[in-house]
Amino acid sequence: MTLHTHHNQGIQRKFVISIILTALILAAEIIGGIWSGSLALLSDAAHVFSDIFALALSYFALRLAERPPDDQHSYGWHRAEVLAALVNGVSLLVIAVGIWVEAFKRWQNPVEIRSVEMMIIAGVGLAVNVVVAVILGSHDHHHDGLDVHKEKPRNLNVQSAFLHVLGDLISSIGVIIAAVLIRITSAVWIDPLISVVIGIIILISAYRVTRKSLHILIEGVPEGMSIKKINKLMRSIPAVEAVHDLHVWNLSSENISLSAHVVLASGNTQPPEQVMREIKALLESELDIRHTTLQFENVPCGDGHGGCN
Repeated sequence: MTLHTHHNQGIQRKFVISIILTALILAAEIIGGIWSGSLALLSDAAHVFSDIFALALSYFALRLAERPPDDQHSYGWHRAEVLAALVNGVSLLVIAVGIWVEAFKRWQNPVEIRSVEMMIIAGVGLAVNVVVAVILGSHDHHHDGLDVHKEKPRNLNVQSAFLHVLGDLISSIGVIIAAVLIRITSAVWIDPLISVVIGIIILISAYRVTRKSLHILIEGVPEGMSIKKINKLMRSIPAVEAVHDLHVWNLSSENISLSAHVVLASGNTQPPEQVMREIKALLESELDIRHTTLQFENVPCGDGHGGCN
């Protein structure tokens, strides 16, 4: 069993536990929302349902991403994780809009709220959400030579599922606040108001995940990296005179690929294979880029983007 497979199986176990715990919250909040008449609690239940969908989708995407490359998918199935994150982000957007619509209806036609029951159910949901958030938010480490504490880049698929759960945790806090205020003031309009706030929090999470997913799918330069800086790094090797047609993109949130044309210095005496190994080692150690395709030339061919001399 490879280290990567072991790491993925550890994440998958976290998802299974999280799905079971989140399903228990869903059942409690649907019953509690109907019982207490709280829209905020039912809004939270809708978000919890989306959590289960997000967790299940992320789990199956992780399973799919383990499949090896084949004749029809030369890079494997890594993009399945990004697609799952995109679907999770879009689902959050839809849920936020739905909550606002229901909040507007409830504002026009307020109903009696049983604040004590609402508070108890939300408190149980909050406790379980904290546990699930801790499970999904914990970082795994992998061995990399002597650097045994080096963290893997955060998987966007896992991050999108974590944001679903984190948003629901904040929602539970909002429901508890609403229950306390309604208990003190008897102002039932607080219930739809808190629902609107919950929708805004969900929308912010949705925007972040959707933006990152789309950036990867359109093969944008990985976040935190710069073509110019990568070019400069590669040219720091004495045997390299120039770099052009440089492209860097994510296969998934954890896997970065690079391709480039490299012009060797006129006085270089090193064989190209040795220069290639040096470039690959530098890119891996400095930027964690492990999949590189390099073409060596004696003079620039003038093709493509990335000639940032």
